[in-house]
Amino acid sequence: MNPFTYQRLVIGYHGCDESTQQRVLTKGHALKPSKQAYDWLGKGIYFWEHGPERALEWAESKHKRNPEKLKKPSVLGAVIHLGLCFDLLDTKFTALLGQMWIEYEKECARANLPIPQNRALYSNDKDLILRELDCAVINWTVDTINNGNNTPFDTVRAVFQEGDVAFPGSSIRSKSHIQIAIRNPACILGFFKPV
Repeated sequence: MNPFTYQRLVIGYHGCDESTQQRVLTKGHALKPSKQAYDWLGKGIYFWEHGPERALEWAESKHKRNPEKLKKPSVLGAVIHLGLCFDLLDTKFTALLGQMWIEYEKECARANLPIPQNRALYSNDKDLILRELDCAVINWTVDTINNGNNTPFDTVRAVFQEGDVAFPGSSIRSKSHIQIAIRNPACILGFFKPV
């Protein structure tokens, strides 16, 4: 057995439109992976681990920004097997990511490509929620490792401190969460409608 395979199940929540929730639950449609340049964990199908309220907040926020695209905010629950997980809650993976950053930087220089930057979406965005640098480095790292590996990574997982402080002087943030990007849809064992 691969030492990085997580024999662990988690419950994840996906913010979406109610029509997506219904198509998945009643017709068995698959969720489409996101491939945006600003995705925090690179390409994949995104879930908040044990975070139904955070998933709903995300869907409501997207609805406010683009009501034509997401008409009725909803949440889809899933049972997820992490499988071979590039887990950034584990120091061996954060250390590896730091090492791979050096190689990524060299690769960009060789190809004469600019290095992406994390950017703010709006004027008081302290979290720099457009994570183009993080996305590029994670995608490059996982794809590079996967190309040289018979067993590619199934999932990417990380914790994010986000939002305002919970109370004055605190290091706890109001929107902190664990996020999972599913690269291998077979890791999604089943879906459910949260209560």
